[in-house]
Amino acid sequence: MLLWLGCAAVILLGFLFRHSYFLQDIKYVIDKLNLKRRIWRYMQTNYLIVDLFLERVKTQPHKPFIRFKEETFTYQDADVHSNKAARAFLQSGAVREGDTVALFLANEPLFPWLWLGLVKIGCSAAFLNYNIRSKSLLHCFSCSGAKTLVAGEELQDAVEEVLPSLLEQQVTVFILTDRCKIAGVQSFQDKMKQASSEPLSKELRSNLTLQSPAAYIYTSGTTGLPKAVAVSHAKLWGYCLIMALTGVTSEDVVYNSLPLYHSAGFLGLMHLLLCAGMTVVLRSKFSASQFWDDCRKYDVTVVQYIGEIVRYLCNQPQKPNDRNHKVRLALGNGLRADVWKDFTRRFGNIEVREFYGATEGNLAMLNYSGKMGAVGRDYFLHKWLFPYALIKFDIEKGEPVRDSSGFCVEVAKGEPGLMVTKILASAPFSGYAGDLGQTEKKKLRDVFTKGDVYFNTGDLLRIDKDNFMYFQDRTGDTFRWKGENVATNEVADVVSVADSIEEANVYGVEVPGHEGRIGMAAVNLRDGQKFDSTAVFHQVEHFLPSYARPRFIRIQGSMDVTGTFKYQKVKLVKEGFNPNEIKDPLYILDEKEKNYIPLTPDIFDSILAGKIKI
Repeated sequence: MLLWLGCAAVILLGFLFRHSYFLQDIKYVIDKLNLKRRIWRYMQTNYLIVDLFLERVKTQPHKPFIRFKEETFTYQDADVHSNKAARAFLQSGAVREGDTVALFLANEPLFPWLWLGLVKIGCSAAFLNYNIRSKSLLHCFSCSGAKTLVAGEELQDAVEEVLPSLLEQQVTVFILTDRCKIAGVQSFQDKMKQASSEPLSKELRSNLTLQSPAAYIYTSGTTGLPKAVAVSHAKLWGYCLIMALTGVTSEDVVYNSLPLYHSAGFLGLMHLLLCAGMTVVLRSKFSASQFWDDCRKYDVTVVQYIGEIVRYLCNQPQKPNDRNHKVRLALGNGLRADVWKDFTRRFGNIEVREFYGATEGNLAMLNYSGKMGAVGRDYFLHKWLFPYALIKFDIEKGEPVRDSSGFCVEVAKGEPGLMVTKILASAPFSGYAGDLGQTEKKKLRDVFTKGDVYFNTGDLLRIDKDNFMYFQDRTGDTFRWKGENVATNEVADVVSVADSIEEANVYGVEVPGHEGRIGMAAVNLRDGQKFDSTAVFHQVEHFLPSYARPRFIRIQGSMDVTGTFKYQKVKLVKEGFNPNEIKDPLYILDEKEKNYIPLTPDIFDSILAGKIKI
């Protein structure tokens, strides 16, 4: 008997040695299943995150909720301010149960106060990117179905630009000030100050279920203008609970400099504050030079990031106190292996938890093992319970490869493939608000069997021999720069309006030492016109946020198109912006000169050497 037990132990040890991540894999799957059961229980009782927030207020009223600049707001303060916001909305007569209110403001404590206040009265909020202007701003506002806009004081100019269109649509516009002299616009903070802070009846939100939208968060997706994704209360719970697998505790202090209109910023904030019951240090905007000083000042233990943030930190001049901090954990996505390595080497043994997922997606992954550069693991049990696949994708045609039977083909290990996730009742894809066409485009049908439906993530991933998964690139007409998705069609529409431009083909090109791809436009000119560089600069400056403005412009005699008259981009992307190899005239955006200036070999070399920041 002892001999048999000894043999079994040896076999088990041998198995675990060969499959060193087996126990972690099993634990991760069990934890995800437990989270799904918790959400199912919440659905039965209609238990919302705002209900958890109110419990936190009772159990830890004086614990710091948000620290912002020199101010500290407790959980009780958050309850008081959100009650005032809720009553100000109701008393204005502009907001009723079930409405959506668009929030157009930068990071500040009022952001969560307003959102909590809206949920308390059975409403939802649409989070507008504070960088957008004009056409994009009107589009994003309209597709959410909102009839009320609340804007930060610093964004008054952007509001005034579109105000005639808003008033024509009978939109109620508030500015977060005590007084406002703009005709047709009301102040809001004075209304909050005058409103009661008494608790609101739960009956005011009796219309809400876990399927109701908690917020609308915008994504560029693959084409066109930004699209509004309805994040349900159930999905909000799902995101918050999976964050619980990262190892954060209620004793942690979290530093968040990510924009709250972004899913990573807002959903992370909601989890850390409400689910984990911790304190968040909120910064209005990310600053590489102030990042570690802030962490030391506020005794931060957990930081949130997107890939670009970490690279910016590593590019800062080294200081003797680089390791003098209490940060133990970093949460985020988009961190390259080489930057990850530099980050931990320089700033200490900080545990990194990398996520993979999309705002509108139906599957999230977590690199729970800490493998540098990976976004998760390909584990058979996880794949069976939460179905996904990497399939062959023809980049030039922009579509999946199908076999003779018409079905998609999974890639071999080590080969990049398009990540697709199966759409099920337990893993729904709700699509984009008011845009059935774009919603349908994100669905792939008859992938492996007749009638099955998968969500097309638009991402290329790769699985290595040890079953770790790595992000490779994006497909379609979107590229990512400075942590933001840039829709090439939207940029091309703006560039093409310039008088001298006949057509514009926009794409992203890689720059050594930089995460993601930066915008470049290949254009051809109208007959008899010269390139009006100043006019094009003012066009993109006025209508596009800074991260979406094409940094490089290439003047072509004619556009290369496919047989179906689609712009060819693959060759242009490969050729990049090297003036030593490209004969076409090249220009680079110069913020100081407020112009596009000729891209010379010397400027090109300075970019590669890191002497010119882009």
